[in-house]
Amino acid sequence: MNLHALKIFHTIAEKGGVTRAAEELRISQPAVTAQIRNLEKELGIQLLVSKGRGILLTDAGLMLASHAKRLFALERELDEVVREYKAGFSGILRIVATYLPANLLLPEWLALFKQEHPSVEVVLTTANSKEAVEGLLQYDAEVAVYGGGWEEQPGIEWEELLEDELWFIVPKNHPYAGKEITLSEMMRVPFILREEGSSTRERLFSLCRALNVNPPKVGLQFNGVNEMVRAVIAGYGAIFISSLAVRDNVERGEVGRVMVKGASLLNPIAVCIRQQETLSPAAEAFLSLVREQSKGRV
Repeated sequence: MNLHALKIFHTIAEKGGVTRAAEELRISQPAVTAQIRNLEKELGIQLLVSKGRGILLTDAGLMLASHAKRLFALERELDEVVREYKAGFSGILRIVATYLPANLLLPEWLALFKQEHPSVEVVLTTANSKEAVEGLLQYDAEVAVYGGGWEEQPGIEWEELLEDELWFIVPKNHPYAGKEITLSEMMRVPFILREEGSSTRERLFSLCRALNVNPPKVGLQFNGVNEMVRAVIAGYGAIFISSLAVRDNVERGEVGRVMVKGASLLNPIAVCIRQQETLSPAAEAFLSLVREQSKGRV
């Protein structure tokens, strides 16, 4: 069926005549009449009959007009859906994030994002560093928010948002709290570590190898950052952790920071996407927001 001709017929039915339809469509009356004749010929039915100086829809014309009305209402709805999607106001945004940004940064960022894009469905998956990269490469997510040291990964673009420090933390009454010591001394304290695959854990072991120091004794192992901090607050062990995760606890005197000679490490927070891939409008809007929110932070 010729949809252009059908739309002309729909306009005639809506406006009540050929003249008004021609004015609405900004084409000549003869062109409108020719399109309707071609449509009638194509369908093998008469759609319009003359009545005085006007026209009437036949029974077939009324039936077709009813269906055409629904069709072009759906077209308008689709146009709106596409417009909303292109503007980043609809669709699904899938994010995978490592524990630090997932717990400390994304709750605020996503709250702001949803205020501006309430119809976008957001799916956030929390994972360790290795799993986050795999989730991005396997198309489980469109954007990864990554905290920790980064080694170049084929097929992934990395954009740093902000940078904080990695701190050694002990219970507030520990003899090392507030002191400056060597890494070798620090490694005598039992450590609370994340699971294998955590970038912070790997960086601690790499630091020990670089300074020729025995790695830490693993006293406890948790999958989450908050659990590690709470264990130290309760009085056990040491952790090597992002300052973003523990700064408030240090300032409140709930835990103590240890300055370790030669062990000043920075901890980048970054967004990662697949190389040479066009992002959805929702993802583009999200990245614009997190870039803006990251300015002036640690």
